Amino acid sequence: MANTVSDQGQFLRPLLYPGNPAGSVSTAHGLRSSTSVVPRSGTYGTMNMASADIEKRPLVVMREELIPRSVKQARTRRVLLSVMWLFASLFVTGFVFHVLGIPSCPISDIHEQLSTANGTYGHQVEGLHPTEPATLDLLKSQQKARQIQSSVTTSSAAAEKTVLRNFEVAPPVLMPYGPADSDGTTPIPAGSTQEACTVLLMRHDFAFSYGVPYIGDYTPPSCKFNRIVMNFTVVSEGRQYDRLALMYLGDTEVWRTSTAEPVAPPGIRWEYLKDMTEYLSLWQQKQKIIFDLGNLVNDKYTGIFNTTLTATFFYSDVATNAAPPSDLIIPISARQSANNAVSQFTLPTQNATNTISDFPLNARRAVFSVSANGQGNEEFWWSNVLQSDTNAFSDTVGELPGYSPFREVQILIDGHLAGVYWPFPVIFTGGVVPSLHRPIAGIEAFDLKEHEIDITPWLAVLTDGKPHEFTIRIAGINDTASSSSSGHNAVLTDHVNESWYVTGKIFIWTDSHSHSNSIGSNNNNNNNDNKLPTIDGLTPLITVSSIRAPPSSSNSSTPESITYTTSVKRSLRVRSPLVTWTQTLSYTNKGLVSAQGYNQFNDMLISGSESSSSSSSSTHDYETSYTFPLLANSTYSVSPQGNLSISGHLIQGKTVVVSGQMTFPDYDTVAFNGEGKSPRYKESRLETKKEGQAWYEQTGDGKNSTGSGDSKQVFTFGGVEAQGGRGEELYFRDVEARAGRVVRDVKRLGGKDVVGAAGYGEVGAAAVTAGENDDAAGVFGGVPMVGGGGGDGVKRGGAMRMFLGRNRF
Repeated sequence: MANTVSDQGQFLRPLLYPGNPAGSVSTAHGLRSSTSVVPRSGTYGTMNMASADIEKRPLVVMREELIPRSVKQARTRRVLLSVMWLFASLFVTGFVFHVLGIPSCPISDIHEQLSTANGTYGHQVEGLHPTEPATLDLLKSQQKARQIQSSVTTSSAAAEKTVLRNFEVAPPVLMPYGPADSDGTTPIPAGSTQEACTVLLMRHDFAFSYGVPYIGDYTPPSCKFNRIVMNFTVVSEGRQYDRLALMYLGDTEVWRTSTAEPVAPPGIRWEYLKDMTEYLSLWQQKQKIIFDLGNLVNDKYTGIFNTTLTATFFYSDVATNAAPPSDLIIPISARQSANNAVSQFTLPTQNATNTISDFPLNARRAVFSVSANGQGNEEFWWSNVLQSDTNAFSDTVGELPGYSPFREVQILIDGHLAGVYWPFPVIFTGGVVPSLHRPIAGIEAFDLKEHEIDITPWLAVLTDGKPHEFTIRIAGINDTASSSSSGHNAVLTDHVNESWYVTGKIFIWTDSHSHSNSIGSNNNNNNNDNKLPTIDGLTPLITVSSIRAPPSSSNSSTPESITYTTSVKRSLRVRSPLVTWTQTLSYTNKGLVSAQGYNQFNDMLISGSESSSSSSSSTHDYETSYTFPLLANSTYSVSPQGNLSISGHLIQGKTVVVSGQMTFPDYDTVAFNGEGKSPRYKESRLETKKEGQAWYEQTGDGKNSTGSGDSKQVFTFGGVEAQGGRGEELYFRDVEARAGRVVRDVKRLGGKDVVGAAGYGEVGAAAVTAGENDDAAGVFGGVPMVGGGGGDGVKRGGAMRMFLGRNRF
């Protein structure tokens, strides 16, 4: 999960220790202001989690019960000392003012100064008041203030550390003033006059927030709008795990993100712009906002996530490649908003099924989107071993997670397979080695994408006026279910390890001139079997192999290494008389677990092409192709004194080509199309590659640690012109960081050079050594040890799994 810890910098995830909730952590974010969200009190709901950790197990406790007694005592002492220092300071200040003849500051001026100061680290949104208008000039001034804040330093006595600004490289979004970088650094052009409304959706500090999501009421703004862009800005400092966050409008999940790992004061900051136009029909109505960012604070994990979420609403006539926003959105979720609780399904514990009885009869198009990612032993599913090899290293590192390194998210309608999704391997900011992701976050770490599956071929069934079941299921591979004379006989499973967080939704476009479906021609036929689309390719082609190297010593029965491969191919086609949905997918993964389970290597590639076409058209209504390559290598060792050394090398890429009526604007060229009836570009192309190397060392007593990492990423986003078919670069970024500091940042936006934002990643020396004093531990700090020693954790978890983030120390 996005639940990796940062000890004022680089933290690895500790083992699970049942019965030790305080120390154990499961393995596993002219403008005018016309409306604001009214926060409401949340409830302490039950967490449907699987592990023995307090962060994951069922939790129905009050907030004070989560606070250790030592923390309460420490807080009391700090409060008393603070009061004493306050009175002493006031006395000394008053005396000095009296001697020097300096007049006191009026209360109104103090209030004004405090309001301004809060905007730096307290996440006050300058100028955004529910009853006062905000202008474009005000936003420009706010942006300048943010740029100043990003490079603000502490006093010289603190070695002038600067706020570490993390960022994810992503395509630009369309703002009222034009294309803007997703990290919020694009200046507002002079002379911009586009009117818009800015709404404060949330300002909240997530501390003791497991089972206690933020709850707020949203009212649509008064201005005219057809586009919505959210801005999520977070600051934090101290030590903390990275955390997964899910946002809902009612029962519908609308965004999934994760946090960066905080560092020592003055802390860390990141900002992300997210286009939310596809949910226009929801934004046009009053909504309950539920933002779930589970966090836990104690005397060891001190990082609180101070968050601000705003939305900018505006109207634009710009041409778009994406489909117009749907008329209706039906959630497929646990539907717990009425209880002020989250609506995710947790698999395999729960059954992710909804029965829909009010599907609109005049639907003309329907797209199912799914949001899914693994947590716990499934966070790094792409590194799991074959089921037959899970106990190969039980004498050295323990049982390894199985069901193979392959995962398939399946969408079923009334028990029939309607489509699949082979998930992108998101690596959160604590994954592999945390310094790999500082300050450049991993691909999709701040914006976990959803996958769309066209279910229009099912409309003849869905519009018959009867209830229909929609199910989300996660499948792996079991090579022990049966055997053959040729060796492994692998089959898909109907479940995997704990846990996957999933939700879905159905985007529906209706025919306003009809009260009945025009896609299916046999609605009056009461036999549903005659309405079902034809489904080809229900069974994928699976090939697996595994070779164990013999033990290196005659005194051991544990193999020296395991070399394993996994290959899956699937061609799925769902056909109705008028619409056909096609998916052609390929997966390969070559893995090596060596040093009796302490080192691991994986080389994975997912590739696919998908299309939706109607019988009345010679071209595809929607078409996409993609590749997700990943190479991960780690080495790990522990000396006889218990000193820990770990290093990692990570290469990850993503290529996506999209044309036609896409549901989500994530890959749309809308920011560059310009106004007009037809978009300038008929196809969008994204290609990126991120590579990094990092190391980490820690003494056996856990009091001193050091580490560093280098990473670089090249990102290109372009379009193919509708007239002439010429490809054109729309956005380019080539950024490199060494030891947490950006050393090169080349950007082009719309073909024009952009000067990189100052302040990115300025965290000081290449490698900072930690001491016993955590507050003075520098960038990386001391790694918290569970149970008082590193060796114990190593034997229980295994180096390979430590590298993967399941058992971070």
